[in-house]
Amino acid sequence: MSEHDLSFDAMGSHVRFLIGEPPAGGLPAREAAEGARELIAEFDRELSRFKPDSELSRLNADERERVPASALLRRAVGAGLFAAERSGGLVDPTLLREIEASGYASSRAGMAGAPLDAALAQAPPRRPARPAAEPRWRKIAVDDERGEIVRPPGVLFDTGGTGKGLAADLVAERLRGYSRFVVDCGGDIRIGGEDALVRPYEVYVEHPLTGGRAFVLRLSRGGVATSGLNIRIWRDGNGRYAHHLLDPASGEPVWTGLVGATALGDSAVEAETLSKAALLSGPRGAREVLAEQGGLIVHDSGRVEPVGPLARPPRVRLPRREPNGASA
Repeated sequence: MSEHDLSFDAMGSHVRFLIGEPPAGGLPAREAAEGARELIAEFDRELSRFKPDSELSRLNADERERVPASALLRRAVGAGLFAAERSGGLVDPTLLREIEASGYASSRAGMAGAPLDAALAQAPPRRPARPAAEPRWRKIAVDDERGEIVRPPGVLFDTGGTGKGLAADLVAERLRGYSRFVVDCGGDIRIGGEDALVRPYEVYVEHPLTGGRAFVLRLSRGGVATSGLNIRIWRDGNGRYAHHLLDPASGEPVWTGLVGATALGDSAVEAETLSKAALLSGPRGAREVLAEQGGLIVHDSGRVEPVGPLARPPRVRLPRREPNGASA
């Protein structure tokens, strides 16, 4: 059974769709892929903090407490609030000023990052992140009935924690009913379709230190996402190594003893949330975060540790032999 394969760059990353046979009356896979590409383009145009004319940037600059917002922006803010709640405040969507102060004020797409091993050698003592004492995200609300975002002026919102996962989920909603599909938005992946239950997809997890294959997942539905320190590392204004995963309690990049975390979830947003929460929590906390859905953590040493369901050995046994020699 053939699949339409479309790849392109957007949202500062690589995007890929694999789409199988359409449902009765549905668009051919090629047309569905082009429609999904347009959705990603709108997402990138309206929800990027790097574009001063995006709807997200206009929201952050608006001095009103209640701001009219499109359905897309309301969905994005809702996803950020979900992530904050689901992670106990570790994935905080209101750290825009802090991430810019750390040196990430403009897009780093296409820019070579600093070497991770050198950053680890000079990183401060490892410790888990903590939620902010007075979290700003709790002051934000989505009013779908009136089509507004409600928050005190000056509370800024950033889609960086959940954006690519939400984009993958939005495309997946359009592809419901297709025989099988994969939506990969910069490594935040959503899989679905009845045929995928019979023929699961193989998803390769990259090792953040070596670039090699750390693990192979066989997935038939849901979301998977990886957060890693190897993607964006730079030197800040003081010459220190910095990255994009901040401790909400301090507002600074945190070094937890992990360089990567992969999480499974019912959606790409949930998987992305859990992967970031796991990495921010350090080894002990990550095992708790990933215990139910499953995932992987990669320690500073490079050791790959499966967690939760992925850590359980496969159930195998020899067939029982009946007295007449038949197998049972």
